[in-house]
Amino acid sequence: MAFNDLFIGAASHVSARYRIAYQQQTEEHSSSGIIVSTQAGSTGWLSSVFNMSQGIQQFIEQQVPNKHTINLAADQLMFAVREPFQSKQTQADLVAGVVTEKIKLVIESLMPINGVIFSDGIESDFLHFNSGAIASIGIAQEKAVLVTAE
Repeated sequence: MAFNDLFIGAASHVSARYRIAYQQQTEEHSSSGIIVSTQAGSTGWLSSVFNMSQGIQQFIEQQVPNKHTINLAADQLMFAVREPFQSKQTQADLVAGVVTEKIKLVIESLMPINGVIFSDGIESDFLHFNSGAIASIGIAQEKAVLVTAE
């Protein structure tokens, strides 16, 4: 479980290899990993992915793109594939989406070693995610509650 976000990928700065399935579409990927963000985390790591994308778009189009904010409901997660690499063996069409109670994200590791899943930026507290491991990402039944002091 994550309060802000999950990272799914390789433990080092090598390409993560995995099979991704979302809404009846499946692809094999090589990328820097996947960020899955909650509503609480959408202004952090995930927003940096959007900032990078918008900066590249601005460079290519020579104009300032519209700045987009990420508006997730409490019962939604958003995923983004970081730096997907397209080749003869890997695809890069399935790079973002919204997870709901009915729409899951499924990732199967194709990494023989050093595949990891960790939450909220805490790299030392990780799950091993090596070849054959499958992660099904969905909405948790437990909900965070904001408590304020008066």
